[in-house]
Amino acid sequence: MFRMFLCAASVVVLLLLEESVCSSLTPQPNIVFILADDLGWNDVGFHQSEINTPHLDALSEKGVRLENYYVQPLCTPSRNQLMTGRYQIHTGMQHQIIWPCQPYCVPTDEVLLPQLLQRAGYATHMVGKWHLGMYKKDCLPTRRGFDSYFGYLMGSEDYFSHMRCSPIVSENVTRCALDLRDGEQVADGYKGLYSTELFTDRVVSTIRKHPHKKPLFMYVALQAVHAPLQVPERYVAPYSFIKDYHRRQYAGMVSAMDEAVGNITHSLMEAGLWNNTVLVFSTDNGGQTLYGGSNWPLRGRKWSLWEGGVRGVAFVASPLLQRPGRVSRELIHISDWLPTLVGLAGGTTNGTKPLDGFDVWNTISKGFESPRVELLHNIDPLYYDIEPCPGRFSVFPLAQRVRSGFNVSIHAAIRSANWKLLTGYPGCDIWFPRPGHNDTGPVVPGVSPGPGGPRLDPLKPVMLFDVDLDPEEREEVSEQHPAVVDYLLRRLNHHQRSAAPVTFPPDDPRCDPGPSGGAWGPWA
Repeated sequence: MFRMFLCAASVVVLLLLEESVCSSLTPQPNIVFILADDLGWNDVGFHQSEINTPHLDALSEKGVRLENYYVQPLCTPSRNQLMTGRYQIHTGMQHQIIWPCQPYCVPTDEVLLPQLLQRAGYATHMVGKWHLGMYKKDCLPTRRGFDSYFGYLMGSEDYFSHMRCSPIVSENVTRCALDLRDGEQVADGYKGLYSTELFTDRVVSTIRKHPHKKPLFMYVALQAVHAPLQVPERYVAPYSFIKDYHRRQYAGMVSAMDEAVGNITHSLMEAGLWNNTVLVFSTDNGGQTLYGGSNWPLRGRKWSLWEGGVRGVAFVASPLLQRPGRVSRELIHISDWLPTLVGLAGGTTNGTKPLDGFDVWNTISKGFESPRVELLHNIDPLYYDIEPCPGRFSVFPLAQRVRSGFNVSIHAAIRSANWKLLTGYPGCDIWFPRPGHNDTGPVVPGVSPGPGGPRLDPLKPVMLFDVDLDPEEREEVSEQHPAVVDYLLRRLNHHQRSAAPVTFPPDDPRCDPGPSGGAWGPWA
């Protein structure tokens, strides 16, 4: 009997050793992260858009579509949380974006995603939009973990000239200068090349040159589909049926971006890398309705804490998914990518500051429940709406009022399970109609029509929605659930106590690239 036990135990040990050896021999997966800019919920084919996105549709259908996935309402905060795995309140970046002449960046004592992947043995490359600060060289991508970088440091540049115009307030002038870098050097030989195609070419070239023995991290932060509305005419031609000029141009830009994703994916296959690659596609925030984007049927747009500003288009495509071909409705946030991807790479998050993100790979790959049950959208005590709603001539701050320990005049929102609570002024509060339609959905008691759609008027300082049942945020239910309101306000107060002071310095006139057509870049 004892011998039989020893034999059985030996078999188990051998099996465990074999599994351990096999695991250690499994190559680290290549990771390609594609981040679109200002892509709205209603701007992809798999959300029934009139815009054709065949490559995104096909990849997401064979992968896992993330339908309960959240980003931040603006570009810098989303990129900040992607790179740090931490809420923006913990890095002092809870207010707006980094403007061209502001002397700050993601704090240099934060350990970023590419640094952690470098430590895990990855080659790390970035192409596209940085927008995490560049006033000094220590803030640049090549100083924050990327082996190579090709792209632009700020935002909303011209797609063809790669020039960025910005006011220099102290000089009372507007400067237009080049914003394009190859590594840390100014890249001045690309005028006339459309950035979506230019960046795709660089990504494809990098993939072709990549040695197979080393795992690859490729971060592709496309300029598309952020304003200005610029795209070669061949992409716009199929959309002659769209009457609105902004929407028509925007549709062409989305098609160009979709083609870019297809070309990147094809290059991974040609290079023999695809079978061991995890590709993540995400938007950075909701669509900007002022420039052709649409978040229908979600409420609001970019800049706002409504679902239209923060619920993001995203999917994961990979032969490594254990349960592909699914739609996941588990709660996932952009801050979750850092621990998820580092874990997938076999790396460690030791040395980072306390993370707010969770490792959600089992949720995505295997269909497990998400470890995330709560999500802080933001707490911004300085918020004001620089893009007010149609029909609103001004926004008056709410009188300060403390409930359950939290000042409900502050622009804030939190999600817990099915509940979402908003305080203060959440941003433009209407449902923008579907492009080409005047409809704004069903009439809701207590909701009055307004320019662009129905609007709750006046807004309440505290609003509660069951976003599982009501993702369009049409039925405010705070009075029916006072205990939930009290709990979520206490949670906001808990998070506010851990917040870093807001970093939002005045412009530094030394940023001025001069009148002679220089380039934007580090000045401190």
